[in-house]
Amino acid sequence: MALRDELLKSIWHAFTALDVDKSGKVSKSQLKVLSHNLCTVMNIPHDPVALEEHFKDDDEGPVSNQGYMPYLNKFILDKVKDNFNRQDFNKMCWTLSYRKNLEQNELKISNDDAFKIWCIFNFLSEDRYPPDHPMGGSWVEERFEDYKLQLNSKQQCLNAWELISLVGSGQFSKGMDLQTLSMGIGEVYQELILDVLKQGYMMKKGHKRKNWTERWFVLKPNTISYYVGEDLAEKKGDILLDGNCSVEHLQDKEGKKCLFLIKSSQKSFEISASDKKKKQEWIQAVQTCVTLLRQGRPAPHREARQKRRELRLKQQAEQEELELRMRELQTANEAKQHELENMRKALEEAAANAAEEETRRLQTQTELQDRYRRDLEREKLVRQQIEKNLAEKSTELEQYLQRVHELEDMYGQLEHALEDERRARQDEETIRKLQTRLLEEEAKKRAELEQIHLQQKQAISVTVAEKEELEKERLAKESALQAAMKQLEQLELERQGALEQYETVKKKLETATNNTKTWKHKVAEHEGLLRLIQPGAKGQQKITNWGPAAFSEAELSLREKQWQEMKNQATQAQ
Repeated sequence: MALRDELLKSIWHAFTALDVDKSGKVSKSQLKVLSHNLCTVMNIPHDPVALEEHFKDDDEGPVSNQGYMPYLNKFILDKVKDNFNRQDFNKMCWTLSYRKNLEQNELKISNDDAFKIWCIFNFLSEDRYPPDHPMGGSWVEERFEDYKLQLNSKQQCLNAWELISLVGSGQFSKGMDLQTLSMGIGEVYQELILDVLKQGYMMKKGHKRKNWTERWFVLKPNTISYYVGEDLAEKKGDILLDGNCSVEHLQDKEGKKCLFLIKSSQKSFEISASDKKKKQEWIQAVQTCVTLLRQGRPAPHREARQKRRELRLKQQAEQEELELRMRELQTANEAKQHELENMRKALEEAAANAAEEETRRLQTQTELQDRYRRDLEREKLVRQQIEKNLAEKSTELEQYLQRVHELEDMYGQLEHALEDERRARQDEETIRKLQTRLLEEEAKKRAELEQIHLQQKQAISVTVAEKEELEKERLAKESALQAAMKQLEQLELERQGALEQYETVKKKLETATNNTKTWKHKVAEHEGLLRLIQPGAKGQQKITNWGPAAFSEAELSLREKQWQEMKNQATQAQ
């Protein structure tokens, strides 16, 4: 799959170069030539009629890139093997594409250097079409200000031709000559494209004549080739590397220094480096290749490219997951805001209801005060009339007066009992409402606590990177959880207190009810006795709320004072 991806990038450039009018389609005659050339450079038998048969239902025009892909996969890429010269393949695709996309008159580098940059770009570019490469964050912006002004502000990638223009225009060669730049491009091309890990002159001992000859050695991941010169014109042999190969230091002998031995599965090769540093570098490089072959790993630069690709895919997945998480958090936040708005409306409605209830209570209290005042006024008038009648009565009414005083005391105690009963009932109703409210708040807080606990469990199960990013959120939730726990404990204490108050009020209510029943019974008995022993009426008699009125001005004043104190105590209790 990696070979297919690398080949497709170069083929894509060749295909788009044949699209002269930029319509996205190429004529079948041009595709025949392209297919024949591809089969030739990749050592694939070419079937000249396969293209016609593949597109026999589409004879009325050119073929698009997507239409050419099935043929390319079936008849070329599925048959390709890694036994062809990659450089010839890249040269063919470069020859088809560079004349259309590149202005050579403006370049300061050679066509060969431009070709090498094009190959390096295809090796490093993303696996998408058209191929491009992100500019990343390691650019020295001061060196590219003039070039960046020409780019679109939204453009974050460079294509191959833009990179060649950028390098060829001298953007990278400020402060260096073109020969140094060309050497740098060549070294990168050698390592990334030709898989040359190390190269240089060393002395090699012959196997037959045992003489020492200088050779140009080229180290690749699975072989060491040696040539007569660095132009690679005449190849003298290969040293095949595998997992069983080894490299050993040798003592100086035969007037040669810096010796080392390479043992392969076929032969052993004695080699002499120019100095100790180069000897150590070559030994280390060969040992690295052997270690990679034993572990079945690719060359370092290819492994690094694969890691970069996996890292990019991972970062893209993490970015998508982060965006999804942010959307979920935003949705949860909106739901929470909606819930808070509903709670605020409910609290406002409850406050309005409480204000309305307080208004009704005050109105009822005012009405009761007016009724008591009217009753007192009537009592005062009746008292005055009774006092006139009492002045005319004789000593035979002393017993009757005594009975009347006892009856008034009983009525006072009955009134106290009725008042206690009313207060107890009001307290019971208040405690019951308070208890209901506390239970509702406790249920809401428990629901919030469970929701926060569930969110904490979900937050714990995410990845390590997500934990670091959401650490602050978790701390805020823990603070909210602790606050909710404290509120829940406070509500529990308040509910316990409300229950205790409710029990106390209930006991008071039962006591007041019993007292009320007792005094009502006594009053009924006394009223029966009074009616039996009272004298005959000497005129129309005034009747009060407690029966026939018969008390003095001092008793009336004492009665008003007691009533006022009882009223003040009831107001303070509320």
